Amino acid sequence: MKNQQTVRRLIQNQKGLLAPLALSLFFSAISVVATLLIPVLAGRAIDAIEPGGVAFARLKAPLFGILLCAEAAGLFNWITGRLNNRIAYRAVRDLRNRAFERLQRLPVSYLDSAAVGDTVSRVVNDAEQVSDGLILGFSQLFTGALTILITLVLMLKISVVIAMAVVVMTPLSLFTARLIASKTYRLFRRQSESKGEQTALINEMIGNQKTVQAFCYEPRAAERFDRTNARLHKDSLKAVFYSSLTNPVTRFINNIIYAAVALLGACVVLKGGMTVGAFVSFLAYATQYTKPFNEISGVMTELQNAFACADRVLELADLPPERDDERRELQDVKGNVRFDKVAFSYDPANSLIQNLTFSAGAGQKIAIVGPTGCGKTTLINLLLRFYEPNDGSILVDGMDIAAVTRQSLRRNFGMVLQETWIMNGTVKENIAFGKPHATMREIVDAAVAARADGFIRRLPNGYDTVLGENDGLSEGERQLLCIARVMLIKPPILILDEATSSIDTRTEVNVQQAFANLMEGRTSFVVAHRLSTVRDADCILVMKDGIVFEQGTHEELLAKNGFYAELYNSQFAGGSF
Repeated sequence: MKNQQTVRRLIQNQKGLLAPLALSLFFSAISVVATLLIPVLAGRAIDAIEPGGVAFARLKAPLFGILLCAEAAGLFNWITGRLNNRIAYRAVRDLRNRAFERLQRLPVSYLDSAAVGDTVSRVVNDAEQVSDGLILGFSQLFTGALTILITLVLMLKISVVIAMAVVVMTPLSLFTARLIASKTYRLFRRQSESKGEQTALINEMIGNQKTVQAFCYEPRAAERFDRTNARLHKDSLKAVFYSSLTNPVTRFINNIIYAAVALLGACVVLKGGMTVGAFVSFLAYATQYTKPFNEISGVMTELQNAFACADRVLELADLPPERDDERRELQDVKGNVRFDKVAFSYDPANSLIQNLTFSAGAGQKIAIVGPTGCGKTTLINLLLRFYEPNDGSILVDGMDIAAVTRQSLRRNFGMVLQETWIMNGTVKENIAFGKPHATMREIVDAAVAARADGFIRRLPNGYDTVLGENDGLSEGERQLLCIARVMLIKPPILILDEATSSIDTRTEVNVQQAFANLMEGRTSFVVAHRLSTVRDADCILVMKDGIVFEQGTHEELLAKNGFYAELYNSQFAGGSF
């Protein structure tokens, strides 16, 4: 039942491939018919050999027919193969597109909790197995079923008695194949899951190799990989072992059937019940009749693997996307922001933000400080609707952000995070990430404002230099490019989450001045650990245990001699928080 639902879902998602698939099945049918005519013609050719010699007049037509059928079968088989390849590649392309499109629309809460390697494995490896197993498997299934049907009709025409004997013995092969195939789905599913775990581990270790080596974690990393690899090896062996049993077992049964048919047919020939040519044709058809059962049993094994992989891909594609129930657009934003009694927690059992209330006027610089885990980054996640508050509301220019589309909300924000991210592409493409149609003049101006133009021009191809994982840029240079992105789009509201943490002190002074120019007239939220960088803020929110513990200007908070003063003095006394 579950497999039927999977097939139904895949057909619904691949309606554009139904016409090419029907054409492929039609050509397969022609190829099967042409192939199955050859034994009849061969039998007639054998019967043309008489005790007194060869009747060449009777031999000419069968030989010509065999040649014609062989050519037709080969041609249409080649065409079918080409069609099947195109169908398979289009199917995997469409399936991956659908899965990747859904990934782009999934809420951040899912992406924060899902293993990256397992997700990658679903989109890449599992989708490949689906195309190979289902699309090509269905074609072979159709060809095999058609071969069985036609050969059965032809055998009945030659000898009803022997044909019925073949039919009676055939269920042995089918029963054996079904018994084995029933065990393979669960095993292939487990194999795919183990493969996803291994991909996730490899991705984690390679992406953080410096940390791994710095903490001498290599032996434990190798142990974890050995355990994962051993589990994948075990699961793969079991899946392959059970699936590999199908073909030899069914072949053994089919050989017994063939031997019984040959013995029975020989007796019929000796009694004059059929000619030698007809007997040879029948043996050929008996082989043709049982052969598809071997192929179908193998196909069923592949289909079980494909079903297991398809379920994993469809599970990803079926995840509920991040929806916008409201269609209102946030436009002409001035920059007034208000948090009104906002409450939020990642885990219902552990409250994080409680009754958070504050206001930021248009053009104000709001600093957010506090110890690690107090909710600073969570506040930013709520402001951008990466997460929804459990209670309360967040308003921009008096409009509840829950009532506007996420895209219109996020288009009004510019964000620079502590973690730098550079996509595979040129420098200018990375700077124009949020404004793809920006002119070269605008891109250069943004880089100059971010103090990035100097090192960019020293790159091998300047702004056309292709960047990637191993581009040779320092962390500080990558951060400058991220800053240039925001400089380019000039949004009404800015979010700077430790945006200068990877930049040297001298460059930071220049960038802070550039930020000051950029923030002029714009509402800015600055998350900071170094309190010396937020002394000029219009309002400093001091967070502790998910609430705004104190708020005010730098001077006002120092005068209170409270928690902020304690944090500030501890930093300049050599402490930290």
